[in-house]
Amino acid sequence: MSPREGDPVAAREHTTGADRAATGGKHSEPPPAPAPLRVPALDSHCHMDIMDVPVRQILDEAAAVGITRIVQVGTDVLSSRWSAEQAETYDAVLATVAIHPNEAGRGGASPEALTAIEELASRERVRGIGETGLDRYRTGPEGYAVQEASFRAHIDIAKRHGKALVIHDRDAHADVLRVLDEEGAPERTVFHCFSGDAEMARRCADRGYVMSFAGTVTFKNAEALREAARVAPLDLLLVETDAPFLTPMPFRGRPNAPYLIPHTLRVVAQIKSVDLDDLCTAVTATGRRMFD
Repeated sequence: MSPREGDPVAAREHTTGADRAATGGKHSEPPPAPAPLRVPALDSHCHMDIMDVPVRQILDEAAAVGITRIVQVGTDVLSSRWSAEQAETYDAVLATVAIHPNEAGRGGASPEALTAIEELASRERVRGIGETGLDRYRTGPEGYAVQEASFRAHIDIAKRHGKALVIHDRDAHADVLRVLDEEGAPERTVFHCFSGDAEMARRCADRGYVMSFAGTVTFKNAEALREAARVAPLDLLLVETDAPFLTPMPFRGRPNAPYLIPHTLRVVAQIKSVDLDDLCTAVTATGRRMFD
């Protein structure tokens, strides 16, 4: 168990509301392992700190199916510090650090917190600033201004440290694009758990932004998201778990983990009518370009 797994407040804050309902809780039975990939790939966004599995086991189970790299994502100072430490401990892990936009909306992006994130950003194994961005689903209008100020601060940190920017965008597509245009996006920008439609995908592609698709692309009611995946250029596409959330079909409602990425990869390969091995090669190359 990680230090974060012993922090019930942090775990509860990350699993309230719709996300908890969508996963069915973390205590349901883990799905079986899928058939291994022939070409290795990565999980571009994971929260191992709130999984009920030791890190070494997560990495071993992922490697057994061909997932050889995991990007561990911070959402506050505590989880960001933990993420950096895991990346320094395990070769298969890289880290990102940030104050999540909903944490910012609750006052979590204090000057002291942002200073701590900047200090972590200087570490070699920290390869991204995120997840940051805007969330109009959980944060109400009273939190918009501080959330946007935090987003702008994270963009600045990413650019000054030469790190990838990892964006959380929930019900805020136009505002996220506006802020990126106003601030000037970092050279490497990733939309985590891409949730836009085909038009949003085209707008991101025009700007060179990478779109990372989670298990949601496999859901039955996600045709608009599948259409976005169809139009996303192959060299601007990643896959992720956002584990322990957003478990792909046919295991929606059970706990997610990096070893389940092959399910999402196989669906995306079908959506884009590309060979699975070619897709794995492409997402691995994009992952290296963004985070290595």
